[in-house]
Amino acid sequence: MDPSKSSTPPPPPVMGAPVAYPPAAYPPGAAAGAAAYAPQLYAPPAAAAAQQAAAAQQQQLQMFWAEQYREIEATTDFKNHNLPLARIKKIMKADEDVRMIAAEAPVVFARACEMFILELTHRGWAHAEENKRRTLQKSDIAAAIARTEVFDFLVDIVPRDDAKDADAAAAAAAAAAAAGIPRPAAGVPATDPLAYYYVPQQ
Repeated sequence: MDPSKSSTPPPPPVMGAPVAYPPAAYPPGAAAGAAAYAPQLYAPPAAAAAQQAAAAQQQQLQMFWAEQYREIEATTDFKNHNLPLARIKKIMKADEDVRMIAAEAPVVFARACEMFILELTHRGWAHAEENKRRTLQKSDIAAAIARTEVFDFLVDIVPRDDAKDADAAAAAAAAAAAAGIPRPAAGVPATDPLAYYYVPQQ
């Protein structure tokens, strides 16, 4: 019996599975020409683009930590440091309970501080790039702190830059006053949206 002429029907197609076409079905180069003129049918919305940016940032952070791990494993010289050990030791001795510090402790703290600064800078840089800037600013560091749970202990130390928000609120209040919208009553915070409401004249 010839296997090419079997009586069993071919299996049903599976959704999403590639379909094999005979080589002579399309002339060579036809697919490349069609792909060159194919319109883009779907552009991702802003939320999808933000999700892709977050995924790219997460991948960069994973690569950063992998590189840090490789660097730590390869370190053999513990005498040269980027941060001053005397200053680290002085900070450690600021705690009155600390009496003696082993020689290795400031070295470990120096490396930990360096890695902390690098990660915070990396996250702040991602925020600067999101805003299409090439200069790292205090607001970028504050945004990186606000976005990362691990850095919650720094929220009070590095507050968000609310100066821009205050300027925007003042401009909105001036525009509202010019339009005849009443101001909130005395003693009521201006940020409370339920403090007053505006009824248009009929």
